[in-house]
Amino acid sequence: MSSNTLSAVLEKQIRRLCLNDFPCGYGSWRKSKDSTEGAETEDTGVLLDLLSCSHSPWWHDESWSPQAAALRRLAVFTPESLHGDFVYNYFSTLRIVDKGVSVIDNGLLKFSKLEELVLSANKISDVPADNLPKTLRILELRANQLVALNSLTKCPSPRLQYLGLGSTSVGSHEDVTHLTGSHWPQLVCLDLSDCEFQAQQALLNALSTLPCLRTLVLEGNPLTLAPSYPGFTVDSLPQLSCLDASWISPEERHRFRGLAKMSDLIVDWASATVSVGRMRGIPDPLMSVDENAPDFPVITYSYFITYVFLSHQTPVNQIVNSESKLDTTAGGDVSSDAELQSNKNSERETSKSEIQDLMVNTEETHQDTAHESRHSTSKLPWSECMDFSDTQTYIVSDLGSFKKFLNQGLCLRIEVEKVLSWPAASEDAPVAKPSQNAKEKKGGKGKESPVKSGSNKDKSKDKKKKSVTELVHDAPVRRILGSVHVPLQSLVKGGQKVDVLCDLGTLHTEPEVEAMQTLEKTIKEDKKKEEKESKRRGGSGTGQKSTAASKGKGKGRKEREVDVHTDNPMSIPVEPVTLELSVELEKWRSSSEATKLSHQTSRKKNPTESVLS
Repeated sequence: MSSNTLSAVLEKQIRRLCLNDFPCGYGSWRKSKDSTEGAETEDTGVLLDLLSCSHSPWWHDESWSPQAAALRRLAVFTPESLHGDFVYNYFSTLRIVDKGVSVIDNGLLKFSKLEELVLSANKISDVPADNLPKTLRILELRANQLVALNSLTKCPSPRLQYLGLGSTSVGSHEDVTHLTGSHWPQLVCLDLSDCEFQAQQALLNALSTLPCLRTLVLEGNPLTLAPSYPGFTVDSLPQLSCLDASWISPEERHRFRGLAKMSDLIVDWASATVSVGRMRGIPDPLMSVDENAPDFPVITYSYFITYVFLSHQTPVNQIVNSESKLDTTAGGDVSSDAELQSNKNSERETSKSEIQDLMVNTEETHQDTAHESRHSTSKLPWSECMDFSDTQTYIVSDLGSFKKFLNQGLCLRIEVEKVLSWPAASEDAPVAKPSQNAKEKKGGKGKESPVKSGSNKDKSKDKKKKSVTELVHDAPVRRILGSVHVPLQSLVKGGQKVDVLCDLGTLHTEPEVEAMQTLEKTIKEDKKKEEKESKRRGGSGTGQKSTAASKGKGKGRKEREVDVHTDNPMSIPVEPVTLELSVELEKWRSSSEATKLSHQTSRKKNPTESVLS
């Protein structure tokens, strides 16, 4: 008999009860009515204490069955009754949890009066109904390796009232056909939590045939991510009293009344809205800029947030925003007309590429394949509080992939884009470096002095000034400042919204990081020089001089290090970087709301015609 079979594990548990050994069963330790008292005999009360005391060497964990303790007491009082199949027939409850059981063999049939069988957290992949006693009322198979229900329903127990299949891989269309009243006529409670059921209507049509079903657990299934859940379930199963560990109130039934008849609105997709709000704590990148630095290049920094989300298409509001950027760019701060034109051209190219991506992704929607879409918020210049106000809505048809994505969580990245701008070369006049104040260096712009109209000399000066203010931009350099992982498992477990304030810790500006790197490099170089000098100067006298010299150099290095840290803004405490984020699933709260929101989402799912027109 294999050690991973259920009957082998049960036999091992029964042997540990020691029903025929001390202090149970027959033996010289028992005090009988006919025998005289001896030094080796024990009273019945003492024997029972040896079984029940947790410090006794004969105490055993009996949580695997409530009948285990009662059976040991019987072995003390009336050991003669433990004969034949009495022991097997005595058990009505067996709880074998996390014992590595992989096979339910026919040895279980010896427990002919078994009513409750709990086999959670084992390695069972198949449940032959022929090997289950017909007296079973409760069967718990949570967290096993089940992938199908066909063998369980070949000859199901007609008395079964509770069936637990949670945290398994069942959920195919064939599995749905096995969850009907013809297989389980007396089933009262059904646990299907954390499974892989996606077809909402098909599952509820099958469950509606269970005449005695009163308690149902579906949380953790992909279908619960759809906006029609739980309203469609509540209205489709009028006999249901409890759903996902919550009692169904009369008010809830009234709100969702009639939703089961709106089958044309029930589709297996999910709608998620991701909102990125305000960000605080980013240090000023120009805080450590030297005032005596040259006027050029002009350095500009812009910040944005990137993340990856599951989708079947490019978010609609992302495409609309890309088109609206063409109109808003002219109103923003730009250094010159050339820069404005460059930004416009890049925005046009981005808009065209996004529309092409939309057409491709729409074709992927028809193929029912999901992909991860990377999104970047708008770029903002530095400020103490940067409000991105970025909201994107994603429609996902592959609910199974969406469940996996939410269990993995969302990763946000803070990125900075650095652009160097140089004065453009002019053919009319040589370019001279203008004298700019600190404000002009930061913004890349300067105020022009008023000129008199009609003067050719002033016009030529104005022309030279314009040629000077024209800037040529280098390719932007992007850098990741920090990232944070946001767990989203609560959305799979029945939650509707995750609203968090992400803490990314303290960040430093690029000049500060470069200063630290330069300081570390200088210290290492000084240390290497000291080691070389100490090796070159041999002998005691020279050694003393070398030591003194090295001490002097070390002192100088320490002073330099102190000076750098004193002048360096990094020594000033800075607040941690925080970012507001919310992820919300669309859920219908009533039948009337379902009608309204379903039409809005349908337009979101097919925006190609409106965008291209």
